[in-house]
Amino acid sequence: MGNRGIFDEDIRLAKLSELGDSLVKLNRVINWEMFRPLLSEASRKENKGKGGRPPFDCVLMFKVLVLQRIYNLSDDQTEYQINDRMSFMRFLGLGLEDRVPDAKTIWLFRDTLVKAGIMHELFNLFGKQLQEAHLVTRTGTIVDATFVDAPRPRTTREEREYIKKGETPEEWKKPENKNRLRQKDWEGRFTRKGREEHYGYKDSVKVDADSKLILDYETTHAAMHDSQMIPHLIDETDNVVYADSAYWGKPVADSLPANVENRICERGTKQQPLTPEQVANNRLKSKIRCRIEHVFGFMTNSMHGLTLRSIGLKRADFNIGLTNLIYNLFRYEFLCRSSLVIG
Repeated sequence: MGNRGIFDEDIRLAKLSELGDSLVKLNRVINWEMFRPLLSEASRKENKGKGGRPPFDCVLMFKVLVLQRIYNLSDDQTEYQINDRMSFMRFLGLGLEDRVPDAKTIWLFRDTLVKAGIMHELFNLFGKQLQEAHLVTRTGTIVDATFVDAPRPRTTREEREYIKKGETPEEWKKPENKNRLRQKDWEGRFTRKGREEHYGYKDSVKVDADSKLILDYETTHAAMHDSQMIPHLIDETDNVVYADSAYWGKPVADSLPANVENRICERGTKQQPLTPEQVANNRLKSKIRCRIEHVFGFMTNSMHGLTLRSIGLKRADFNIGLTNLIYNLFRYEFLCRSSLVIG
């Protein structure tokens, strides 16, 4: 065991960079200060006079939430990992001598942003930069949705029927069950896909076919049919829309703006199967449509899963929006690294 030197920390950080620290790459291309005006306004507190510790910087706290979502950590684990990992501290601009936000501070900052309802604004703010960088071509737009599982409430069959109708079970409304209701996510929904049962929400996204950047998103409960989100996602700025056969049908086709070309995969039935020509056309459409699976694959693998630790639609919308924003941050970094962005 060697003696400690004054440059040991720098040497270790340099080694982490050499091994491929993705957080360094992200810091290199993202101007985090762009988010400060929105974050400052949302987290502004009433001045209660002198005294007390100064608050943590709002941009630093936002980067803490980014770290938390990338690695799918609880508040307690986020506090621990920041204290433990040099790469996390470097990403946040903290030294060993600096104070680290504790779990309660992280929870409070996230809850403040949730109540302020600014996630869509933060997402669109970065989206504007992507358009100014000429990364969004709109030659093709892909729409799809993925499940985002939430903690499942333990319910009886009767309680589940109430939840399906969007109502609160009568038993939960009793005063003695007030705390129980607070811990139940009754805004999510149960649904099945094949043999898999899901509970929670859906992340419906609109993706640029060329760059694979997310252009817009909508959060719904898991039982909402994918096709119902088309009118909320597709507009006159799109030229061609791609989607899988779940979106096929006259209602969706009629909801598309007149200038948008419909390249949604067609769906056959037992009575009227697809013709060989339709099958061939679907195969061509799928070569472009499948690019959206890379988006969900990154979220599932590189961001350690599409799951929620929160309760309720409002918090789910914040966390899903943050997931989509972080995906765009990483995608932008990749495009920069691939020399697709000049300057």
